[in-house]
Amino acid sequence: MSEEASLRERICFFARSLYERGLTSGSTGNISARLSDGGLLVTPTGSSMGRLDPARLSLFDASGKLVSGDKPTKEMPLHSAFYETRKGAGAVVHLHSTHSVALSMLPETDPDNVLPPLTPYAIMKLGKVKLLPYFRPGDAGMGEAVRGLAGKRSAVLLANHGPVVASKDLEAAVYAMEELEETAKLAMLTRGMHPRMLSDDQVTDLVKTFEVDWD
Repeated sequence: MSEEASLRERICFFARSLYERGLTSGSTGNISARLSDGGLLVTPTGSSMGRLDPARLSLFDASGKLVSGDKPTKEMPLHSAFYETRKGAGAVVHLHSTHSVALSMLPETDPDNVLPPLTPYAIMKLGKVKLLPYFRPGDAGMGEAVRGLAGKRSAVLLANHGPVVASKDLEAAVYAMEELEETAKLAMLTRGMHPRMLSDDQVTDLVKTFEVDWD
């Protein structure tokens, strides 16, 4: 199986897994992933992540030209901004996962770091997650907001919309996204209960040990 064929299958596999576990629904959510030649495979607009056809994924060449497949997700400006500002990015995952969206709407959520330090893995896999303001779906302003971060964040949470994660490859992006949603779920479950969080020293130890981007 060629590299492209394999990546097509893996995008559909992970998309279906996310969909079947309720991390996105209907025709929401999108995924993109890089090929070694600089090309990009992207899930089509209006498609269900639970029923993607590998042959119909949108294929872009290294110059950013659509060369085959269906029309890509309308969130392409968002994906492109991550690839442009984080040179090591090999995949981007965007979902409308329930607990993350709920966390984005709470007035007490820290806009500079939406996830409280509840577990080590969220820190290790995500670093700080920035809350971005609300944008209409498909608005190019989302991409500009990501560019404004100058590559300093691998994950953002779009207010009233959902999380976006970029990572070195497809598997890493999916796993980081799952960690984001699970930590948001923990934050919502323990809201108002004064949970015992990781100390500043424990967070610093994680950041240094695992070389986490933490500005």
